[in-house]
Amino acid sequence: MLKEKLLEDLKMSMKEKNEVRKNAVQMVRAAILQVEKDNGITLEDEKIIQIIAKEVKKRKDSLDDYIKGGREDIVKQVEEEINILSEYLPKQLSKEEIEKMVKEIIEQVGAESIKDMGKVMKEAKEKIGARADGKAINEVVKELLA
Repeated sequence: MLKEKLLEDLKMSMKEKNEVRKNAVQMVRAAILQVEKDNGITLEDEKIIQIIAKEVKKRKDSLDDYIKGGREDIVKQVEEEINILSEYLPKQLSKEEIEKMVKEIIEQVGAESIKDMGKVMKEAKEKIGARADGKAINEVVKELLA
Protein backbone atom coordinates (compact mmCIF):
# COMPACT_ATOMS: atom_id res chain seq x y z
CA MET A 1 0.00 0.00 0.00
CA LEU A 2 1.06 3.55 -0.69
CA LYS A 3 0.69 4.65 2.94
CA GLU A 4 3.26 2.07 4.04
CA LYS A 5 5.63 3.15 1.27
CA LEU A 6 5.33 6.76 2.41
CA LEU A 7 6.10 5.74 5.99
CA GLU A 8 9.13 3.71 4.90
CA ASP A 9 10.39 6.59 2.77
CA LEU A 10 9.91 8.96 5.69
CA LYS A 11 12.00 6.72 7.95
CA MET A 12 14.67 6.37 5.26
CA SER A 13 14.86 10.13 4.65
CA MET A 14 15.24 10.71 8.39
CA LYS A 15 18.11 8.20 8.56
CA GLU A 16 19.76 9.82 5.53
CA LYS A 17 19.07 13.30 6.94
CA ASN A 18 17.39 14.32 3.67
CA GLU A 19 15.36 17.27 4.96
CA VAL A 20 13.53 18.15 1.72
CA ARG A 21 12.31 14.57 1.15
CA LYS A 22 11.39 14.20 4.81
CA ASN A 23 9.37 17.43 4.81
CA ALA A 24 7.60 16.63 1.52
CA VAL A 25 6.61 13.14 2.68
CA GLN A 26 5.54 14.44 6.09
CA MET A 27 3.28 17.05 4.51
CA VAL A 28 1.60 14.44 2.32
CA ARG A 29 1.18 12.05 5.24
CA ALA A 30 -0.36 14.89 7.30
CA ALA A 31 -2.81 15.67 4.48
CA ILE A 32 -3.77 11.98 4.25
CA LEU A 33 -4.25 11.68 8.01
CA GLN A 34 -6.35 14.86 8.05
CA VAL A 35 -8.73 13.51 5.41
CA GLU A 36 -8.95 10.16 7.21
CA LYS A 37 -9.63 11.82 10.55
CA ASP A 38 -12.19 14.29 9.16
CA ASN A 39 -14.17 11.56 7.39
CA GLY A 40 -13.52 8.69 9.81
CA ILE A 41 -12.25 6.43 7.03
CA THR A 42 -9.09 4.71 5.88
CA LEU A 43 -8.04 5.89 2.44
CA GLU A 44 -7.27 3.54 -0.40
CA ASP A 45 -4.31 4.09 -2.76
CA GLU A 46 -6.51 5.77 -5.38
CA LYS A 47 -7.56 8.53 -2.96
CA ILE A 48 -4.00 8.86 -1.64
CA ILE A 49 -2.79 9.42 -5.20
CA GLN A 50 -5.39 12.20 -5.57
CA ILE A 51 -4.08 13.86 -2.41
CA ILE A 52 -0.49 13.62 -3.65
CA ALA A 53 -1.52 15.07 -7.02
CA LYS A 54 -3.21 17.93 -5.18
CA GLU A 55 -0.03 18.61 -3.19
CA VAL A 56 2.02 18.63 -6.40
CA LYS A 57 -0.45 21.06 -7.98
CA LYS A 58 -0.21 23.39 -4.97
CA ARG A 59 3.56 23.47 -5.33
CA LYS A 60 3.44 24.04 -9.08
CA ASP A 61 1.00 26.92 -8.58
CA SER A 62 3.22 28.58 -5.96
CA LEU A 63 6.35 28.16 -8.10
CA ASP A 64 5.49 31.12 -10.37
CA ASP A 65 5.15 33.44 -7.39
CA TYR A 66 8.53 32.43 -6.02
CA ILE A 67 10.15 32.91 -9.42
CA LYS A 68 8.60 36.38 -9.78
CA GLY A 69 9.75 37.22 -6.26
CA GLY A 70 13.31 36.19 -7.09
CA ARG A 71 13.37 33.54 -4.36
CA GLU A 72 15.75 31.10 -6.04
CA ASP A 73 16.37 29.25 -2.76
CA ILE A 74 12.67 28.42 -2.38
CA VAL A 75 12.24 27.73 -6.13
CA LYS A 76 14.90 25.04 -5.95
CA GLN A 77 13.32 23.48 -2.86
CA VAL A 78 9.79 23.49 -4.31
CA GLU A 79 11.04 21.95 -7.59
CA GLU A 80 12.75 19.22 -5.59
CA GLU A 81 9.55 18.58 -3.61
CA ILE A 82 7.57 18.34 -6.88
CA ASN A 83 10.05 15.75 -8.19
CA ILE A 84 9.90 13.76 -4.94
CA LEU A 85 6.09 13.71 -4.82
CA SER A 86 5.84 12.89 -8.53
CA GLU A 87 7.59 9.59 -7.79
CA TYR A 88 4.41 8.44 -6.04
CA LEU A 89 2.11 9.39 -8.90
CA PRO A 90 1.28 7.18 -11.87
CA LYS A 91 3.15 7.86 -15.09
CA GLN A 92 1.86 11.10 -16.56
CA LEU A 93 0.12 10.91 -19.93
CA SER A 94 1.53 12.70 -22.95
CA LYS A 95 -0.53 15.34 -24.75
CA GLU A 96 -1.23 12.83 -27.56
CA GLU A 97 -2.51 10.25 -25.08
CA ILE A 98 -4.74 12.85 -23.43
CA GLU A 99 -6.09 13.91 -26.87
CA LYS A 100 -6.91 10.32 -27.75
CA MET A 101 -8.81 9.77 -24.50
CA VAL A 102 -10.63 13.11 -24.73
CA LYS A 103 -11.72 12.38 -28.33
CA GLU A 104 -13.27 9.11 -27.12
CA ILE A 105 -15.01 10.93 -24.26
CA ILE A 106 -16.36 13.60 -26.63
CA GLU A 107 -17.89 10.84 -28.76
CA GLN A 108 -19.34 9.08 -25.71
CA VAL A 109 -21.05 12.14 -24.26
CA GLY A 110 -22.03 13.49 -27.68
CA ALA A 111 -20.33 16.84 -27.17
CA GLU A 112 -20.53 19.18 -30.14
CA SER A 113 -19.38 22.60 -28.96
CA ILE A 114 -17.57 24.44 -26.20
CA LYS A 115 -20.91 24.57 -24.36
CA ASP A 116 -20.49 20.85 -23.63
CA MET A 117 -17.10 21.40 -22.00
CA GLY A 118 -18.41 20.75 -18.49
CA LYS A 119 -19.70 17.29 -19.36
CA VAL A 120 -16.46 16.39 -21.15
CA MET A 121 -14.25 17.70 -18.33
CA LYS A 122 -16.20 15.79 -15.67
CA GLU A 123 -15.89 12.53 -17.58
CA ALA A 124 -12.23 13.16 -18.48
CA LYS A 125 -11.25 13.86 -14.88
CA GLU A 126 -12.90 10.61 -13.79
CA LYS A 127 -11.23 8.51 -16.48
CA ILE A 128 -7.80 10.14 -16.53
CA GLY A 129 -7.55 10.90 -12.83
CA ALA A 130 -4.08 11.76 -11.53
CA ARG A 131 -2.38 10.60 -14.72
CA ALA A 132 -2.67 14.14 -16.11
CA ASP A 133 -2.89 17.63 -14.70
CA GLY A 134 -6.37 19.19 -14.85
CA LYS A 135 -4.94 22.18 -16.68
CA ALA A 136 -3.53 19.95 -19.43
CA ILE A 137 -6.86 18.16 -19.79
CA ASN A 138 -8.67 21.51 -19.93
CA GLU A 139 -6.44 22.79 -22.74
CA VAL A 140 -6.96 19.66 -24.84
CA VAL A 141 -10.75 19.78 -24.34
CA LYS A 142 -10.83 23.45 -25.39
CA GLU A 143 -8.77 22.68 -28.51
CA LEU A 144 -10.98 19.79 -29.56
CA LEU A 145 -14.31 21.51 -28.89
CA ALA A 146 -13.42 24.93 -30.33
